Amino acid sequence: MIHQLFLMGLVGAGIPDGSFVVRRADPMHSPQRWQHPRISRRTAVQAGAVGLLGLGMNHLQPLRAANRSGTAARARSCIYIFLSGGLSQHESFDPKPEAPLEIRGEFQPIDTASPGLQICEHLPGLSQRSRHWSVLRSLSHPTNDHTAGHYYMLTGRSIPSPGFRGDRMPRSSDWPSIASVAGDAVRHQQANNLPPAVVLPEKLVHWSGGTIPGAFGGLMGQHRDPFFIEASPYGDPFWRGAYPEYTFPNETRKPPKHSDDRVFEAPNIKLSPGLSLSRLNGRTELLRELDRQRAELERSATMQQYDNHRESAVSLLSAESVRKAFDVTRADEETQIRYGRNSFGWSLLMAYRLVEAGVSLVQVNLGNNETWDNHGEIFHRLRDRLLPPTDRALCALMDDLEVNGLLDSTLIVMGSEFGRTPKLSTLADSYVGAGRDHWGAVQSVFFAGGGVIGGQAIGSSDAVGAYPASNLQKPENMAATIYQSLGIPDTAVWHDEVNRPHPIYHGAPIAGLM
Repeated sequence: MIHQLFLMGLVGAGIPDGSFVVRRADPMHSPQRWQHPRISRRTAVQAGAVGLLGLGMNHLQPLRAANRSGTAARARSCIYIFLSGGLSQHESFDPKPEAPLEIRGEFQPIDTASPGLQICEHLPGLSQRSRHWSVLRSLSHPTNDHTAGHYYMLTGRSIPSPGFRGDRMPRSSDWPSIASVAGDAVRHQQANNLPPAVVLPEKLVHWSGGTIPGAFGGLMGQHRDPFFIEASPYGDPFWRGAYPEYTFPNETRKPPKHSDDRVFEAPNIKLSPGLSLSRLNGRTELLRELDRQRAELERSATMQQYDNHRESAVSLLSAESVRKAFDVTRADEETQIRYGRNSFGWSLLMAYRLVEAGVSLVQVNLGNNETWDNHGEIFHRLRDRLLPPTDRALCALMDDLEVNGLLDSTLIVMGSEFGRTPKLSTLADSYVGAGRDHWGAVQSVFFAGGGVIGGQAIGSSDAVGAYPASNLQKPENMAATIYQSLGIPDTAVWHDEVNRPHPIYHGAPIAGLM
């Protein structure tokens, strides 16, 4: 019977008592559906029909209790911090103090509050809070290319999709992003109409002008793109850092011709004077108000997204907590000091407030223009320009989540498109000092909150930080960890625009992390 239903193109539909009816798949959401006798959750799961009927993704909440793998949500939200450019494992979470100087570099390791766990000396705040976080030191994928590395780490797939060209142009044939998959899967468990997945403070745009693929809906369809908040304008592409406090030029010997004049400015979304929330219930007033906001909303989402996320736009207009989330540059003095008055601090403060307001997944891009791509002067840049604002803002984020009882229900993941080469080198025509080049063979990924067992290093790299020495993990495992943490069953699927099912999981969650 189940096999026959699948061949007929039938998918599950939730009903209030927790069981399911079966209806014909209808991409146009027609109100005319074929209904069949109810199938209980237990029967569907026992018959292995979760993926076939599409029940896993569209009916996440009732399936949590019935999932045959016993998946239970450890977190209700996830903040995925992406360090575009490639964080050096040696100068962050996997120091090699016993290696030769050309491998270990200038920085010294320091002890954390967890015995036996050491990290870079320029992450003092994180060292004190190690009870909240762990580090995976053995994530690996097969590319040293920026665009492909972004693609693998943003989609959680370490193989290219058919048609992937690596040319900085998102396509409808791309794998969907982790944000799109997770956002779509948790959409129906939200008690609000907020976007389930938000990316901030900007799209990842290469210095050449092309948009990095991997952060979009891809095969899931453009209507499942995450909601992009464009708070950080794309300025001169040869400036780097957490502006305005920590700006530096891309190449020392070829400085930019113009100063860095970017201004962090989130959308100013508010109701017109005299328009009450009750008046939003009237269709005419609602549409008029949305039209008035069109120009403002375009700065946080494309026109296509504006149309597709109309209900989300209404919630953005009407929810005071969301309007407060955007207003980060005018936060109180104490908050500004704790997070930092810079694009990194404001971005993580916005992420905290959006999670507090009820957004399920927030991707925070810390550093457009491949800020962490330190081919030269790596020690100066990390010590003075990149690690301090990251350490400060990340600590403030964890502190606020803990104080407000949200850390246990919010998973924080921080990684890059790849690591850096084990051996230092100097590009004399561009930089004064040494740096490290691209290295996909191994990188360190940071995990905190959301049920993470703190104070441990999972996996290891070899003596020079070049390759995994134990417990090799891939982007698929990182993505599965996010999905599992959010309570998405390992049997769940998403459907493309012609209603073909695709599995969400392509690897096992990282064992021992939670």
